[in-house]
Amino acid sequence: MHGGEQIASVLSAQGVEQLFTLCGGHISPILVGCKARGIRVVDTRHEATAVFAADAVARLTGRPGVAAVTAGPGLTNTITAVKNAQVAQSPVVLLGGAAATLLKGRGSLQDIDQMALLRPHVKWAATARRVAELIPLLERAFREAQAGVPGPVFLECPIDLLYSEATVRELYLGAARGRGLAAGATRAYLRLHAARVFGGADRVVAGPPATVEPPTVDPQALARAAAALARAERPLLLVGAQALLEASAAAELARAVARLGVPTYLSGGARGLLGRRHPLLLRHERRAAMREADLVLLAGVPCDFRLDYGRHIARDATYIAVNRSRADLYRNRRPQIPLLGDPGRALRDLAASAPAPGRWATWLARLRARDDAREAAIAVQAEERTALINPLRLCQAIDAALPDEALLVGDGGDFVATAAYTVSPRGPLRWLDPGPFGTLGVGAGFALGASLARPELEVWALFGDGALGYSLAEFDTFVRHGLPLIAVVGNDGGWGQIARDQIELLGDDVGTTLAPSDYHRAAEGLGAAGLHLDDPELIDETLAEARAIARAGRPVLINARLARSDFRKGSLSM
Repeated sequence: MHGGEQIASVLSAQGVEQLFTLCGGHISPILVGCKARGIRVVDTRHEATAVFAADAVARLTGRPGVAAVTAGPGLTNTITAVKNAQVAQSPVVLLGGAAATLLKGRGSLQDIDQMALLRPHVKWAATARRVAELIPLLERAFREAQAGVPGPVFLECPIDLLYSEATVRELYLGAARGRGLAAGATRAYLRLHAARVFGGADRVVAGPPATVEPPTVDPQALARAAAALARAERPLLLVGAQALLEASAAAELARAVARLGVPTYLSGGARGLLGRRHPLLLRHERRAAMREADLVLLAGVPCDFRLDYGRHIARDATYIAVNRSRADLYRNRRPQIPLLGDPGRALRDLAASAPAPGRWATWLARLRARDDAREAAIAVQAEERTALINPLRLCQAIDAALPDEALLVGDGGDFVATAAYTVSPRGPLRWLDPGPFGTLGVGAGFALGASLARPELEVWALFGDGALGYSLAEFDTFVRHGLPLIAVVGNDGGWGQIARDQIELLGDDVGTTLAPSDYHRAAEGLGAAGLHLDDPELIDETLAEARAIARAGRPVLINARLARSDFRKGSLSM
């Protein structure tokens, strides 16, 4: 086995079904080895897309997603996607090619200090220096990615560890032809180096899959939280993506939240946990609700900018936080009852001692009335007549068109945030967005990963027209790999979320305008189907046509020409 085959043997043993990549000579043996093992090699048009796709697989399955990229610029192209995974606490394994062990630091092709570049953005990083290290280091990478607070990890694989010993020895000695003492000494050194690089490689074999148990909360602290919850008159629960890191337990977590009976808001990747119309689920006026609550439980959500750094929680309220990260547990505001551990398991344990159902019916009814009033106001705004497409009307139509077996990907500012108010994921792990890093450009990679990790679901990718610029070329990837997803771009000819506040605060729209481009024609040029939508009367018909195209096995992009909207005025985050 050459080094690429050894890496493939580990990936196979770990249950990896897809390897996301953009090819390069440094990593070719990994790709060939994976194909031979039955691992699907999914090649993209940009390395960031490969990492975003691996990230999506990790979020949806709870097991690390894997990407492999070539050395130098191949690796530098992944940095934003790796950082996004780190901030979102997503377990991604990144394999990077590298210059040969003999040539590092000597100016060989694409040779840079990759470890210095990656270390700040990953949980763990290592360089293999011998073929025999590839298997144990990669197995450790899988454990590190999932342990404690999950996150991305990086294994650097020099090119001479990946090809066969015969090929590498020939290349080594081919570089030292000639006669004389110096040439002979060089050949002797190279033989010794080859012996060291390949020594013992045949005695290392891949072991069983890495199993990492989520960290559990101290029982005494959990008992304090249960007692505080039992005393509360106006409790509120906010569940974040970290509560679903144990993806296989998502349905069990949903049942636990229902048993708790606490009015609940869902954040980021936790959207959809309770389905579409659960009686405990609230979507609007969260800030007001948190200020009125006498107990707030944050499960997998830190007090960051999304909660105004903790100021959304009333000062006299009991604040309980559960988080795998000690830093996030105490970020910006110290909880009276801190629970260090997995929030999903903590909620399941709390549900076992929950008060009787209906304990907070009056409080819930008060919140529900306000939520319903906001829904009614949005419905009125959605009916406003506009020359082009009212974005609220389009989002409501998308929500009505979605089947129960649908998965949503969001990539954009204004349009996608509008969709977050109006489009309801149908179940747990049915919504993917960048997470707290707010990265544009995740859409194609997330949709790619979702289509492969959950092939039974109808994947919808919602793009802003600004964000689509990062992903458009990947329609070629969707076509080549036969992935019939449905994409909708909200095309208002600009970076709407930025322009709205920039114009009001600074009086200038510089840098925020785009052309109302024919994105559907670009998708057609890449082999997908393209639909143009600029008539409000044709929204439902166009969505139905897109679904029919996707069911026939072809990816489709709807280019929806939007009217400008002030629905999210004042949404600037800092």
